[in-house]
Amino acid sequence: MKQIKEFVVIAVCAVLVLLTTGTVAMAKEVLTVVPNQKVCMVTNMVFPRDQIPVAHAGKTYYGCCENCKQTLAQDASARTAIDPITKKSVDKATAVIAAREDGSVIYFENQASFKKFEKMSKGK
Repeated sequence: MKQIKEFVVIAVCAVLVLLTTGTVAMAKEVLTVVPNQKVCMVTNMVFPRDQIPVAHAGKTYYGCCENCKQTLAQDASARTAIDPITKKSVDKATAVIAAREDGSVIYFENQASFKKFEKMSKGK
């Protein structure tokens, strides 16, 4: 009898975890387009204040500290991202940047790509 009770408790816990996880996974993602100068393009986080501008090849990138500033100047991969819709490489200096509620950002090739992503994340 004790084994049955333990099994029931484990089963109930498992169901609760699945229900909770399913509910969280189904939550709609809220995105907000943010100005490029508010984003550290190395940490890929949005900040309330303007970041440090880094000029490179006639474009302006932004970093939150001297290390990020140096990374942007020296590492070409830090200046690009992949658009989640088109799967194309995107230059962060010219990207449409959307922030998630947790402050992390996603880079889009253009406004149309952002709108498509937004529509998909809302389940429409």
